[in-house]
Amino acid sequence: MIPISDRLHYRSKPIINYWLIGINIVIFIWELQLELTGQLGYFVQSWGLIPGQITAATTNAVFGNPAAWIVVCWRSLALLLGLFIHASFSQILGNLLFLWVFGKTVENLLGHKRYLGLYLAAGILTGVMQIIAETNLMVPLIGANGAIAGILGAYLMKFPQAKIYTVLPLLVIYIPVELPAIFYLFWWFVQQIFYGIDSLSIPPIGANSPSLAYWMQIVGLLIGVAYMKWQR
Repeated sequence: MIPISDRLHYRSKPIINYWLIGINIVIFIWELQLELTGQLGYFVQSWGLIPGQITAATTNAVFGNPAAWIVVCWRSLALLLGLFIHASFSQILGNLLFLWVFGKTVENLLGHKRYLGLYLAAGILTGVMQIIAETNLMVPLIGANGAIAGILGAYLMKFPQAKIYTVLPLLVIYIPVELPAIFYLFWWFVQQIFYGIDSLSIPPIGANSPSLAYWMQIVGLLIGVAYMKWQR
């Protein structure tokens, strides 16, 4: 199922949504270039969210080495920067497609500044929960999944019965249908299973596996719901 658009009308152009999509595309093209030169692994390990590194630096800072707070702050930048790095074509295409369909409506509802705040808050807080859930994980966690989940949660909170124009691929035939927005809550989590397909060559720096990473997107979803309740 490929969501295309909804029936809702927009008062203004979703400028922030366009910028977020553009930035993600530009950085992914950069990743492709880095993969060709063999530098992608170092790039992702430097800027991806690695819970184990933040946990170790924080422990060191709390128990005797104040200078380690500099390392904590530096590594914590990955909570933001990691939102714009993606591991595969399927991951970035899925994320940006959902952002295109649902993000413009949420931005029109909230306004530019509050929409950007929701996007960043959902992504960053999802990352914080990943650190808490897997404190020793040494695999870089990347992608805007948590932020997109927050946008989806906000949309479903406000427009649970909205109809989404959808293209249903059937062999070589594409059938246009309309599906309720709530269906895409289920479809979003199904997509998470396939994000490892066609992944770029990003070697892990530890033996751990990000087993809970995609399940943490539920946090982003709940943040979107809570944000819309707070905005009432």
